Amino acid sequence: MAILEVEHISKSFDRTEVLKDISFSMEKGQALSLIGSSGSGKTTLLRCLNFLEQPDGGIIRVNGETLFDGADSFSRSEAVIRKKRLHFGLVFQSFNLFPQYTALGNVMLAKELLARERPDYKAKKKEIHGEIEAQAVELLTQMGLKDRMKNYPHQLSGGQCQRVAIARALALNPDILCFDEPTSALDPELTGEVLRVMRELAERNMTMVIVTHEMAFARDVSDQVIFMDEGQILEQGPPEQVFGDPKEERTRRFLARYTEE
Repeated sequence: MAILEVEHISKSFDRTEVLKDISFSMEKGQALSLIGSSGSGKTTLLRCLNFLEQPDGGIIRVNGETLFDGADSFSRSEAVIRKKRLHFGLVFQSFNLFPQYTALGNVMLAKELLARERPDYKAKKKEIHGEIEAQAVELLTQMGLKDRMKNYPHQLSGGQCQRVAIARALALNPDILCFDEPTSALDPELTGEVLRVMRELAERNMTMVIVTHEMAFARDVSDQVIFMDEGQILEQGPPEQVFGDPKEERTRRFLARYTEE
């Protein structure tokens, strides 16, 4: 069974149609890269998957469960969507860390807020907090930030901030981890730091949807590649096909431009 099924997703802002009849699926443990020029709809698609934007129509399923159905008004309610958002972890382009929290605090925050909704929270507050902290410490250690846990975002490099953001996204044990151009704000050295972490996640068979302009990375790590242009999927397939033998002229022009750069 596919872990993620996207069927006929559409999205418009005012009169501008940003996503046009988007459909694809992916299996558990796969890495899917979304490539294309700026403004092609990649980030909007990612935000629709995470319900930061609501699609106008279509269906989104995770593990066979329908999370969104444009024909079902109940699936559009905020209370329902807030729970279903937990299926996805999102790593933003510009980190989006909370400046008033340390690296450890940023990773713990979402899980602590959810824990407060537990009926046994008051009785087991200390125990629950200890469990959340232990998991956050483990995640930051995996990110190579064992000695930086008490630092605030302004005390960290861009690469370190993005690794904190990845740990935060993993903290809620999402089914699918989404990356929105996670290296675009970083210089080449720091980009390498973040890509190494993402490669390790791919090797651990983390299911990932990645918006990226790092073509070599997409080619090496992806199980599937989707090329988008003007809100549509123009080409989709394994990386050896999309990069090695693209069928569409617009795909070829796009890839040629990145090769020249």
